[in-house]
Amino acid sequence: MAQNKKAAFSNKENELASFANAISHPARVAILKAIAKRETCICGEIVEVLPLAQSTVSQHLKELLKAELITGTIDGPKSCYCINWKTFDRFEKTFNEFFTNTNSNNPKCC
Repeated sequence: MAQNKKAAFSNKENELASFANAISHPARVAILKAIAKRETCICGEIVEVLPLAQSTVSQHLKELLKAELITGTIDGPKSCYCINWKTFDRFEKTFNEFFTNTNSNNPKCC
């Protein structure tokens, strides 16, 4: 059985990888953009703007919720989702630190 090696990496590295995984599918990026544009969004409206089935959209929403990039409430058949701006700010800061610390403008690199 494979051993989980995540503990061998820093919290920042694990957090960055979790964020990257959460937005690793173009449907999730499109969902985030749709929710941000409306500030709030009902799941049915999200399905209307994507070329995906309701069940597929629901799975992507589940991943975004797990990463805390969105928050949501379920009221009977309706679900309402919002961007979690606190997490987005942390996400932006973590990515900026990553790019700053990797010397992405290093002219010595081949």
